[in-house]
Amino acid sequence: MTLEAFVLGTSGMMPLPGRHLTSVLLRREGQLFLFDCGEGTQVSLRRLNLRWKKISVIFISHSHADHVTGLPGILMLSSQVERDDPLVIVGPPRTREFVEANRRILDMYINYPIEIVDVDPRTPSVVYENEGFRVRSHPLSHTKPCVAYTLEEDKRAGEFHPEQAAELGVPRGPLWSKLQAGETVASGSGALVRPEQVMGAPRQGRKFSFVTDTVPAPGVAEFVAGSNLLICEGMFEHELLESAREKKHLTARQAAEIARDGGVKSMGLIHYSPRYAKRELDKLLAEAQEIFPATFLSRDGQNIPIPFEDE
Repeated sequence: MTLEAFVLGTSGMMPLPGRHLTSVLLRREGQLFLFDCGEGTQVSLRRLNLRWKKISVIFISHSHADHVTGLPGILMLSSQVERDDPLVIVGPPRTREFVEANRRILDMYINYPIEIVDVDPRTPSVVYENEGFRVRSHPLSHTKPCVAYTLEEDKRAGEFHPEQAAELGVPRGPLWSKLQAGETVASGSGALVRPEQVMGAPRQGRKFSFVTDTVPAPGVAEFVAGSNLLICEGMFEHELLESAREKKHLTARQAAEIARDGGVKSMGLIHYSPRYAKRELDKLLAEAQEIFPATFLSRDGQNIPIPFEDE
């Protein structure tokens, strides 16, 4: 099952040529999940060869303009295709106010249902569930109520050992499939064979985390723990720590500390301050890699596959 991230924008505060505002699209088989939706998100989406108008859920971290002003365009463009499933929008309470006000003021034509899920920004919670995975939120510390998100898959069945099934007298064919599906079957001699007799230990699913616009907040490292991919803001170099604290943002070094303490597999920095030209972003990367070597600079248009650990 495919899981991959598409970086739609990496800039914080204001867009720059070649650097749109922070947004990430996650694709899990036929489902698309959008994390934040700043100005110009639809431009980035149109560059992708995806059925992006069928986005399933949009997760909003907070209601600052550089994270939500692309929503009206996405809602209107999504009306250009037929869809029966609702578009779910998840975010702190003012997300609902923003969406409803724009629909009213712009008199939008919307040909599909919209469901808005209010997230309590003070309490960790499960905000969305579907078959095989769930999305959780976690409080951050910014100038407005703000949350981080993780998408975490269920554990997978362990590896099937056909030689053990054969030794126990289970003939190759449909009975093997039933064992792999968790069913107990009868062998050729009539003895019952349980799945745990021919299957390895359950295997971990994958985990994606999205953290932006915060100072170091309690529990964030634990929240993203074990992520295969963490996308985390690294807005400033450490020399500007006081400015980061004042504006309630992370430095690249602080992002790396979260990744290290959470034992994530890899981290892409995002939400760069517009003060850094493209060639200057290497300062942020170098500072982060001193603490967490598996850091990379996310780039607009980048595609990041998220494989299972055992692949």
